[in-house]
Amino acid sequence: MAETVINSRVSGDDIDPVDRARPLSRLFPLGLQHVLAMYAGAVAVPLIVGGALGYSATDLAFLISADLFVAGIASIIQSVGFWKFGVRLPLMQGVSFAAVASMIAIGKEHGITAIFGAVIACGIFMILLAPVFSQLLRFFPPIVTGTVILIIGLSLMDIPAGWIVNNSENGAPPINIAYGAGTLLFIILLERFAPPALQRVSVLIGLIVGTLAAVPVHGMVNWSNVGGASWFRVVTPFHFGLPHFDIASILSLLIVGLVIMTETTGDMVAVGEVVGRPVGRKQLANGLRADGLGTVLGGMFNTFPYSAFAQNVGLVSLTGVKSRYVVTCAGGILVVLGLIPKVSAVVEGVPSAVLGGAGIALFGMVAASGIRTLAQVKFNNKNVLIVAISVGVALLPAMEPNIYARLPQWFGLIFNSGISAGAIVAILLNLLLNSDSLRESHEDDSELPAYDAVRGPAPEAVVSSENSGARG
Repeated sequence: MAETVINSRVSGDDIDPVDRARPLSRLFPLGLQHVLAMYAGAVAVPLIVGGALGYSATDLAFLISADLFVAGIASIIQSVGFWKFGVRLPLMQGVSFAAVASMIAIGKEHGITAIFGAVIACGIFMILLAPVFSQLLRFFPPIVTGTVILIIGLSLMDIPAGWIVNNSENGAPPINIAYGAGTLLFIILLERFAPPALQRVSVLIGLIVGTLAAVPVHGMVNWSNVGGASWFRVVTPFHFGLPHFDIASILSLLIVGLVIMTETTGDMVAVGEVVGRPVGRKQLANGLRADGLGTVLGGMFNTFPYSAFAQNVGLVSLTGVKSRYVVTCAGGILVVLGLIPKVSAVVEGVPSAVLGGAGIALFGMVAASGIRTLAQVKFNNKNVLIVAISVGVALLPAMEPNIYARLPQWFGLIFNSGISAGAIVAILLNLLLNSDSLRESHEDDSELPAYDAVRGPAPEAVVSSENSGARG
């Protein structure tokens, strides 16, 4: 199914699989698959924030178009890269959920222009902090990266569950479960019996077939907005007015910026593991700068902070297609969707239950990638404890969303994100339990794999900014 993992060179070819361009006839369906995988998550934040602020359907539609437009540009910057911006890996960008609560609070107090002002300031802060934050890569050895990747996958499973339930107060309707399970089963059958070319777009085919199968069922496929949607609309900067820079609002989003950078670091390390190109300091800094630049553009074009989308990391792992230009194509599709509301309305018609079935495979693959990374670790009692406590702390907000409701807002902002909470706990426990003396005691242990818990996945990448992981 997947392309053979090759770390540096392809037999008979000088081009790394990550840097290999494909014909447009192959790029387009692969890119469209990425768009469909992240579309529901991409449009959720403008719907939530705009709805909470009481915006009209017309303004909500504009927020969605702006979101898709900037998400496409940010994905192109991240995958293609220029100067010191872009991780140059197949990593999709979308609006981060981490900022939702803060932005709603800012919007209700100071209006949406204060949100955009704080978003611009947050993006500049992320760009300036990127080189410093990248120095923290040495705190992400396999025991930490594997745990964080596992947490990312587990933390995201509530998204496909929510798609299948689809706002029902009494649990998921049986027909939703049927369509979700049917879509997932169809993807599995494609992976088992379809030719390799179809296996690589199994999620896209599953979404299309699931949608077509749902057409006869009343209310499952909603294309009512297609007729009224316009064919073309320019996304103009500062559509809602010039940004307002409120100090308190900015400070609240700077904390969110740290959370976003922590989550993006985990996603970049994860996709580097999946494609066989470990992420070094220089590459990490470039990726974080691209996050910041996307966030600045978001504030200018009437949208919100941008971050890597973990579900697309799962798609890379599931399909085995490593080329970053697939994400570049997906970014182009998102830009077009942002400019052509009618096409966007068609994509919105994909039933949420069908998306949920595909999401189980996508997010499950992220968790499985974390387990694969943890397989490199020697599991003594200390390392078992690191994984156990980190995963436990990360899942607490998912099990009880109000667990930190009585604590200061800044604490809840950080620890309500299971990904950032789990990453912080994993880093601190690894520093506490895996000391330098432990590392030295295992240096000559021939029965240990090359990667011990206290060493990074690519020692050269950790100690040098000019490393093999930082290409382009």
